[in-house]
Amino acid sequence: MVGFSRHDDESTTMRVEQQKGKTMTPDEYCQQKAAQSGSSFYYSFRFLEETRRLAITALYAFCREVDDAVDECSDERIAREKLAWWRMEVAAMFQGNPSHPVSKALLPHLENFNLAEEYFLEIIDGMQMDLDFDSYATFKELSLYCYRAASAVGLLSVEIFGYEDRKTLKYAHDLGMAFQLTNIIRDVHEDALRGRVYLPQDELKKYNITNEQLLDNETTEDFKALMQFQTERARKYYQSALAYLPESDRFSQRSGIIMAEIYLQTLNEIENDGFRVLEHRIKLTPIRKLWIAWTSARREKKRFRKADQRKVA
Repeated sequence: MVGFSRHDDESTTMRVEQQKGKTMTPDEYCQQKAAQSGSSFYYSFRFLEETRRLAITALYAFCREVDDAVDECSDERIAREKLAWWRMEVAAMFQGNPSHPVSKALLPHLENFNLAEEYFLEIIDGMQMDLDFDSYATFKELSLYCYRAASAVGLLSVEIFGYEDRKTLKYAHDLGMAFQLTNIIRDVHEDALRGRVYLPQDELKKYNITNEQLLDNETTEDFKALMQFQTERARKYYQSALAYLPESDRFSQRSGIIMAEIYLQTLNEIENDGFRVLEHRIKLTPIRKLWIAWTSARREKKRFRKADQRKVA
């Protein structure tokens, strides 16, 4: 659901080392995977200095790999085997002996940025939930999925970006929740076609919506009301996240702020379109994402300079 990339791991390791007749480095492999995705994450990385950019790109590539291990595999048994392989690969990576290009790219960053093994395993656990569950009874149950699929990624990301205040960890948790809830709203029809319903079942019942209706291309008034409720919840998580973020860490965490701006614009588009996510998929163009990223980065840089000047004064 977070949107990462899948392959038969052994054949991938052999295949990705070569492209167009030339050897790819692990970093080049991760860069290609991030660029091909067109994700909002990719646009936010462009403003980081090289070491942090390489680290976050490798983390994103890891997320793509384990997510695709489930979403691009029609055989559940094979998908489970792939996730089991990645658990072993994470262990090998933390023992200093990885075999996959993504793990090799991550290896030098583990100690430099204090990346915890448990969060990598939580991400895999989130992908495992896509095999174990096709729906969630309540938001409390869904929250665990959101934490594993997105907040765990956020907690690794803030380590890479750098922070001084531990409140920034709460920011990372809530921002991850906001991102995942936005994905759920945007992809509700696509997910339903895959046999997965992430909207809590008790909330569907409250708004008189059945799982089967999510397969249709009709936007009813009940569905609009349900989506308005989901959107308001997501917005509260964005607000909570930014409220937790201390001023001292804003500039170092600017990539997360850029992603939040892009995701919020997507949420705005969905709302302005009348929540017609069952009829078509709302997405921002690459140019618009780049523009949001550039203007957000510029704004945060100005804000940082002003704060710095006040300190000197």
